[in-house]
Amino acid sequence: MLNILVLGLGQCGNRILDAMNREAFGRGGAFAKYYTRQKFPASVKTIAINTAINDLKGLVDTRAKDRLHVPHLHGVGANRTLGKRVFEDNKEIIMSEIDKRGTFDLIFIITSAAGGSGSSFAPLLVRELKETYTNAPVICIAVLPFREEGSIFLQNAAFCLKDLVEEKPAGVLLVDNQYLKKYAGDIKSAYDKINTTTARRLLFLIEALNSEMLMVTDLGDLKTVMNGGIGIGTMGFYEASKDSTIKSAILGSLKPSGLLFPTNVYKEGARAMLIIKGDKKYLDLDLITKTIEELSTEVGQVFKGVLIQKGRPRVLSLFTLNSVPELEKLYATAAEAIRFEKERQNQSKSQLDSAFSHIEDLEPIY
Repeated sequence: MLNILVLGLGQCGNRILDAMNREAFGRGGAFAKYYTRQKFPASVKTIAINTAINDLKGLVDTRAKDRLHVPHLHGVGANRTLGKRVFEDNKEIIMSEIDKRGTFDLIFIITSAAGGSGSSFAPLLVRELKETYTNAPVICIAVLPFREEGSIFLQNAAFCLKDLVEEKPAGVLLVDNQYLKKYAGDIKSAYDKINTTTARRLLFLIEALNSEMLMVTDLGDLKTVMNGGIGIGTMGFYEASKDSTIKSAILGSLKPSGLLFPTNVYKEGARAMLIIKGDKKYLDLDLITKTIEELSTEVGQVFKGVLIQKGRPRVLSLFTLNSVPELEKLYATAAEAIRFEKERQNQSKSQLDSAFSHIEDLEPIY
């Protein structure tokens, strides 16, 4: 059995982690965490880490012992420079809490790229984990912001991703809130759905890596996939309908509607892993093999795993990319926002200096 660590950093990472814990408790109601045991598909340890204690208090399905408050008042206010200092000041506390959980075969870090604590902690934590757990690949799930959230969040996302890539984790999987705005409802409902969707896909992957399959994908295959292209990728998903063929289900997992980040897998894909779950009567192994072989000629090396379970086929695709045009757009938008804010600041300072000049040679009279 694999030993897996999942770390949720900052508010966004905490909430996705909380959704994972909720699924593991079987969604048994408000008191499930007190009277049931988590049913993770592997030996999974979770820790929610945050400088904002109120964010940690707001978690519903994460046990108190799995919440780590890094002391710095009530958060770092989306300031990555401050967040980095807070991490360095407290990294012994953080690493000690992780060390208590034992050794690991695989580590996931979940964070928003745009906030404060998560986006500043994640690259530094990758560095520490790589030094301590040399045999455990570290995979980051980085959530990109709505583009209208403002220049600070855009610049944080841009610099966080740059820092992450420079620390060379085993890979970075992107989740894009802007792309996933297709979810209906108010903003809170959209966030909740995105968090749950991301949590379920991670659990799907963890279960597959820890299961006996007809066609096998394992941790070694995952490492190879994450090493493809530029080491950045995303995940797709498709659940077969009554009339779906297994081929259409496999290809459906690569369609834009099922992706967590906008990309054209056929043009930009480097390597992929496809995991298929379903009742044996739906799984034509010859057709699966043929479909995967055809995909390999377009997408690059494709690993496949088939897991027998009740129900219609469900397919998870995980892939790395050779190029990410959507990221280039984000960086261009972030750069424009930074330049605009800097220009506004300079104008404001100039206006203030002009105002002060009126009393430059005067003294107050009382």
